[in-house]
Amino acid sequence: LQFFFNCCVCVAFLQIVISLAYHCSFVDFHWIGSLEGVVGVQVSLIDKEASLKFNPVMVTPEVLRKHIEDMGFDASLLALQSQLHPSVADCSEVTLGVEGMHCGSCVKNITETLSEVVGVNSVFVSLEKGSVDLRFDPSLLTLETVKGLLEEIPQRNFMVSIPGWNSRLNSASIPPQTVTIGIEGMTCNSCVQATEGMVSQRAGVHAIKVNLQEKKAIVTFDSSLTSPEELRAAIEDMGFEAWLDQGYSEVYDVSSSSQMSSDLKQSHTSKSSPIEITRDNPCVSEDRETRKCFVHVTGMTCASCVANIEKNLLKHKGIKSVFVALMAGKAEVKYDPGLLDPAQIVQLISRLGFGASVMEENTVQDGVLNLSVTGMTCASCVHNIESKLMRTKGILEASVALATNKAHVKFDPDLIGSRDIVRIIEGLGFGVSLIKTEGLNNTLDHQEEIRQWKHSFLFSLVFGIPVMGLMIYMMVMDSQHKEHGGSMPVDQNILPGLSIINLAFFLLCTPVQFLGGRYFYIQAYRSLRHGVANMDVLIVLATTIAYVYSFIVLIVAMIEGAKQSPLTFFDTPPMLFVFIALGRWLEHVAKSKTSEALAKLMSLQATDATIVTLGRDNTIIREEQVSVELVQRGDVVKVAPGGKFPVDGKVIEGTSMADESLITGEPMPVIKKPGSCVIAGSINAHGALLVEATHVGAETTLSQIVKLVEEAQTSKAPIQQLADKLSGYFVPFIVVISVLTVVAWLIIGFLDFEVVAKYFPGYNQNIPRTEVIVRFAFQASITVLSIACPCSLGLATPTAVMVGTGVGAQNGILIKGGEPLEMAHKVGAVMFDKTGTITKGVPQVTRVLVLWDRARLPLRKVLAVVGTAEASSEHPLGMAVAKHCKEELGTETLGYCHDFQAVPGCGISCKVSNIEDLLQNSPKTQETNTSVAKQTPLLVTLQGSPSYSVLIGNRQWMMRNGLEVTADVDHAMSSHETKGQTAILVAIDGVLCAMLAVADTVKEESALAVHTLSSMGIEVFMITGDNRRTARAIATQVGIRKVFAEVLPSHKVAKVQELQERGLKVAMVGDGVNDSPALAHADLGIAIGTGTDVAIEAADIVLIRNDLLDVVASIELSKKTVQRIRINFVFALIYNLLGIPIAAGVFMPVGVVLQPWMGSVAMAASSVSVVLSSLLLRL
Repeated sequence: LQFFFNCCVCVAFLQIVISLAYHCSFVDFHWIGSLEGVVGVQVSLIDKEASLKFNPVMVTPEVLRKHIEDMGFDASLLALQSQLHPSVADCSEVTLGVEGMHCGSCVKNITETLSEVVGVNSVFVSLEKGSVDLRFDPSLLTLETVKGLLEEIPQRNFMVSIPGWNSRLNSASIPPQTVTIGIEGMTCNSCVQATEGMVSQRAGVHAIKVNLQEKKAIVTFDSSLTSPEELRAAIEDMGFEAWLDQGYSEVYDVSSSSQMSSDLKQSHTSKSSPIEITRDNPCVSEDRETRKCFVHVTGMTCASCVANIEKNLLKHKGIKSVFVALMAGKAEVKYDPGLLDPAQIVQLISRLGFGASVMEENTVQDGVLNLSVTGMTCASCVHNIESKLMRTKGILEASVALATNKAHVKFDPDLIGSRDIVRIIEGLGFGVSLIKTEGLNNTLDHQEEIRQWKHSFLFSLVFGIPVMGLMIYMMVMDSQHKEHGGSMPVDQNILPGLSIINLAFFLLCTPVQFLGGRYFYIQAYRSLRHGVANMDVLIVLATTIAYVYSFIVLIVAMIEGAKQSPLTFFDTPPMLFVFIALGRWLEHVAKSKTSEALAKLMSLQATDATIVTLGRDNTIIREEQVSVELVQRGDVVKVAPGGKFPVDGKVIEGTSMADESLITGEPMPVIKKPGSCVIAGSINAHGALLVEATHVGAETTLSQIVKLVEEAQTSKAPIQQLADKLSGYFVPFIVVISVLTVVAWLIIGFLDFEVVAKYFPGYNQNIPRTEVIVRFAFQASITVLSIACPCSLGLATPTAVMVGTGVGAQNGILIKGGEPLEMAHKVGAVMFDKTGTITKGVPQVTRVLVLWDRARLPLRKVLAVVGTAEASSEHPLGMAVAKHCKEELGTETLGYCHDFQAVPGCGISCKVSNIEDLLQNSPKTQETNTSVAKQTPLLVTLQGSPSYSVLIGNRQWMMRNGLEVTADVDHAMSSHETKGQTAILVAIDGVLCAMLAVADTVKEESALAVHTLSSMGIEVFMITGDNRRTARAIATQVGIRKVFAEVLPSHKVAKVQELQERGLKVAMVGDGVNDSPALAHADLGIAIGTGTDVAIEAADIVLIRNDLLDVVASIELSKKTVQRIRINFVFALIYNLLGIPIAAGVFMPVGVVLQPWMGSVAMAASSVSVVLSSLLLRL
């Protein structure tokens, strides 16, 4: 047994006779820990023991034992240990400065307040010195808690300061301590960041390091300001399960839920035992850091290029993973920074024959600033800048290059801003400007590729039109000479073996072959150099074979002095290059349309911002125009009518309407007034506004949306992986088919010449049979190379994904890649969280029922009294009531409340005064949601009371204060409670006079969304931690029949898995931190955009608007996109499966024969048609 010795605290050990299930211990004993006087609870299922730490003044062991037996367990007192006189080591002493003490009454108030606090051993208040000497147990009480208690004493305005420790009891100041907290439920790095961010902001926390793999947090803290139990509880409040490391259990107690979490964790320990982390050895074993960079890649034409880059990069040491997006022209590379850097990765891609550059979507990214510095003359200037920057708080790293006049600065944006850094350097006498690199939006429009292929097409067309004219002339003249006999004039030889027509074709073909086709040759060479064949290889093979064959036979004929010039293929390369370049040009024009949605989003970002300095009454003292990248958190920005909001922020002055349609998809302008939030990129319709910047740079909503869409278009859908695999074998397969075609037609020609002669254009008796057979065989082979198109296979999926995600983004639906886009249409069950998802997440007063005569107690007086009383409450329901009263009375100020007391689980009591002036000045209340209940009149007068005694709470609270709740009132309360609402009673001066119904109201579209999903054949579930009665009432309102109620956050995952075991694909819709594990484990996680960053990080789809109909829209979009992918894929397969045999001459017996230029037309048309098919999604 473990014993606890603490100041003024006893520890009781209770033996539990029956066995306990995990969830029973967690729920029931967590409730025991909330009893008045109970400090901590620790439960062991193995030993069947419960250790309770409690204040003996407030509760007794026998009372605790009875509470446990009332829960259905048999319990007996095993041992009792108490220590009412703490040792010196257990207590610390501090002297607090208190301003505002005026008399002995103040001294008495402070003494009485602190004497009742658990953990306080002694209090001495000095009126003369204005100080409080306090001896306390730092494991049970923090100075921040003491400070808060004193400053909240009613009718006093004490200001408390903590000057330092008095070491009369402890000779040395308490050193920082370290505790290890186990955390269950973290799913991603966003969970880690959220935990570190929240805990690090708590008073007394020096440092925190969270390890996602080990599921632990190591916290260094000041025990005088906080305690391990407070830190554990803070993490648990975020929706995670948290428990203290066993090494700390002798000093600090652990709640039952923590112990149970520890037991559960131990039962799922992995095979590799983690390193033990203790206070003496606070080290975490971590893998080497992996970083991610994005590279813009040009020159990719098909899936073979993608496979080429991915395969070759993964061969290099230090490359962890590579994802290449063909349509976005972007590669995402995860690498080991100890072995590689982004510049080296760019070089590796460049060696493969592709253009590459490191992408920087924002110049200012999470504390990184690149500047151009002018005026430096020597190394001394560099040293001055670097040393000055490094001495500045918040600067992490500063590097200045004299040769390039550039400075690279890393900084902590919470401590210093980018504009501050610029001013520091300018203060040294140097000129500074921001380096703006080429952003991603300049690459999305494919302008460089469009210009390149347009020039290539026009150049080839200049020579291709004469070739086409000669071909038409030859076909016309050939038909005439077949009827009348003789030869054509252009067949006459200039030299032996060289005819006029062959010379013309040679002169027209050669420039196109080496200049018009240079892009194809460059890409093909680089591809073959690395052992990979792509579409360019097929094109180069076809044109080179035609040109080289023609050149060789022409030279041989001239050497032999042939009387008739041979048949050549000089007409083929110009025609192939014309149509292929035209196809590439049109293809990139169409591609630019697929990324139009993302480009439009990025173009919304403002380039400049007007920073203002405010004086009193928000008068503008000074204005400064700066680049938007230099705006810092906390700056006040002026936005003129018609201007774009440069950053996310909060309006502090002015009223206007904002057009957010391009970001949220909301067509109607949204009103903006002081306190309203604005989104970067939205347009201020009319009226000047002053906005305080809350999120800048990469933190803005617009930047996050762009980032999500980019990553979505970089990822690959599962069906695309099949296309990439096929493309890898496609080119070698086509080359083999082409060779077999040559061999087959050579054999057929020599065996049965009539078959070839029948379909050979321009054949006459003067041409040797061997020449005809060889030319026809090569013609069929070149046509096979020309018509084969791996591009259509490679473009089938990414074009549809890019258009689909773009359409979603324009309508407020952010889909994180091809995989969730493909998964959404398979969903068979949708599980909704209740609070904040189906409901609005904000309690609202739905009804005010006055139980007293209106003539004697007007509604406005009831609202004034209730609003004043609840204004001092921190309970969500109390805050909702206070807000409602203010709105109904049309005022922001209420009366005076004193002697306020809140009893958890019951209600509040207080005294209210000074409401008469409020009633006189407030406008008449609109009584649309109120009603009057008949009640027997009592002889009581409220009008003359300058002060009112107020009770607000539930039935039990009224009964405890001697008030009777009649059957009619009880019935009215029950009718609301069956609807999932909370009924609150109000008593004024001992008279029960009103009932208020407060509810977290259902969103207007929830019922329609549920009905639509059900009509689509999808099962709909609701999951919540609320009680069954409330959950069932809400579910009934929206039409959900299947409800999981009273489910802990950690158990939501189990419910998801339960449905998955039934063979259903499950979509989870939620908005909170506690939903993130379920969102991550579901087949499809859908997060409401107004929810937490952790939930958004864990989800696969993010709904920017808080509209559940977008869940339906996302599933419909998925169905349409997947349908379009399948259409594209089937078309591409059918095209190649039919086109290649036709080109090879398989269908020649039925009269179907293709020339090489015809194959190139078909090939170009196939790629363009696939892209245009995907663009139909925009309709």
